Amino acid sequence: MFQTHCYDAWLGGPARNSTFFMYSQLGGTFPAPLFLFLAGVSFALVTDKLLQKQLSANQIAKTTIRRGAEIFALGLLFRVQEFAISLGWAPWSDLGRVDILNTIGVSMMLMGVMCWAVLKARVGRTFLSDLPEQAHPTRTRVSAPHVHQNMVITAILVTAAIAFLTPLLWTTWRLHFLPWQLETYINGVHNLGTPQAWLFPIFPWTAFAFAGLAFGFILSSNPVKNAGTRTFAFILAVGIALIYLSKFLAARKLQLYSVYDYWHTSPNFFLVRLGMLLLLIVFAYAWCRWGLGQRAFSPLIQLGNTSLLVYWVHIEFVYGRFTILSRRSHTIAGATGGLLIIFLSMLALSLLRTNWKRRWPDLLSHRAGVGAR
Repeated sequence: MFQTHCYDAWLGGPARNSTFFMYSQLGGTFPAPLFLFLAGVSFALVTDKLLQKQLSANQIAKTTIRRGAEIFALGLLFRVQEFAISLGWAPWSDLGRVDILNTIGVSMMLMGVMCWAVLKARVGRTFLSDLPEQAHPTRTRVSAPHVHQNMVITAILVTAAIAFLTPLLWTTWRLHFLPWQLETYINGVHNLGTPQAWLFPIFPWTAFAFAGLAFGFILSSNPVKNAGTRTFAFILAVGIALIYLSKFLAARKLQLYSVYDYWHTSPNFFLVRLGMLLLLIVFAYAWCRWGLGQRAFSPLIQLGNTSLLVYWVHIEFVYGRFTILSRRSHTIAGATGGLLIIFLSMLALSLLRTNWKRRWPDLLSHRAGVGAR
């Protein structure tokens, strides 16, 4: 994410037309899908913990959907902040831009609704946690395998539906009757008349979140937990299979859509990106289990612990009014120096945040003790 933003913002002249710049931006196609995929994984793990606590479907929905609403509100706040800082040259339409935080928030709310519907559908059959204990003394015996299975199947179906509907909602099924402020959440049209590939609308981006949701529930199931490392060998094989399936389908002459755009809306492109995400997950697992992630301090793990904070702050120092380098005017060496500054400063900010978070309870207890004396 850092390198993509830094080189995009600061490289200029011949460097902007170089192969180096092309590959730097190609790498930039991974952070947004990965954010959404991991949001889905963490959503599944949180939901599974709430299930283990025997919370009702309504209670789980309230907790998870509220968290999604908070992220969505932060996305709106981020847009207001960017507009306020850029006051004088930013258009009013920037307030309605669909950015990655907005999409993560919407995705979490939609996943909350899906999980609520699946849990409600199980009441009266094998899922019993919504029933009062007096009505069913074996309430604690939740049929977790059935719940996980239904969650996985439903999440995969929603993922496929989003991926298959995307080309239509971007072209022949455009919702022209909606104001652009609403339609842009469907296809990223913004106020420009046609869908924009640089935005993050529900179609296709939330499909990555639902794919992560399915993956998270698979990880939290007992058979997968017991399988250990063999699970990730299987995930590796699935990732490779999805990549080759995408290539196979893209090479067919027969296409389902009258307007076919492989690089932006095609389900085939979604498949190859999903396959690459699974390969990255396997690499991350191997790195944390056998690599330096377990042997020493990991800057990447540290930054991941405060990902929202460093995303929010670094944008201002790369693209915003407080950019540390002038826009689109530097060589590869100059932009790389700026990238190093951004990385180190965001790492320092992340460390400050986590240290403060650990010390804050101690400070509160100390003040309470002083007040008591």
